[in-house]
Amino acid sequence: MNDPAGVGGRPPTMTLPCAAVLFDVDGTLVDSTPLVERAGREWAAEYGIDPDAFMSGAHGRRTSDRVAEFLPPERVREATARLDALEATSTDGIIALPGALELLTDLGGLPHAFVTSMDRAQLKVRTGVAGVPSPPVVVTAEDVADGKPDPSGYLQAARRLGVDPSACVVVEDAPAGIAAGRAAGATVLALVTSHPEESLAAAHHVVQDLSRVRATPTGLRLTIA
Repeated sequence: MNDPAGVGGRPPTMTLPCAAVLFDVDGTLVDSTPLVERAGREWAAEYGIDPDAFMSGAHGRRTSDRVAEFLPPERVREATARLDALEATSTDGIIALPGALELLTDLGGLPHAFVTSMDRAQLKVRTGVAGVPSPPVVVTAEDVADGKPDPSGYLQAARRLGVDPSACVVVEDAPAGIAAGRAAGATVLALVTSHPEESLAAAHHVVQDLSRVRATPTGLRLTIA
């Protein structure tokens, strides 16, 4: 049920019916931007790559996919391992994003999964530091042949939950993830947590962060103002 105008001074709301929620992690539930920025720029300098060029569009992408855009195939594996090692040297600045812990605690029986461009080791460290509990279904970088914007991760998560992708809401913060969710056939909810709102126009709905989202037994309720 939607309440676009609001009643009695309450902010307007709308409800997205769904059978499951598929969450991106970094930038959606957890913020590790300072760490990723430091490591990415240090790595780029080591490999003689323009740091601004490397970091542009990197968010939401698998490390190996991004590295492959700048280095020849024979160097990708070693260079990816180096960047992963730089990111693993610190956990400074990793926090849960607004509303993330509250929503995950309040999902009740609504099925959900994580679909992340991180590998399992990174996911474990970052969610652990931020205090974000992982659900039984998690799809990481190792689980797919192609990373976002390819829809494989979201399709796999829906399949493992036993839900049609078209009955899912994908929650994302980055253009690559939005493209992946839409390609999977899901309804995409974007958060303005890592990118300017104008870059999220491909999403079906946009809210500031998860503090604007609450669970219902059959979907998500958004505060849209």
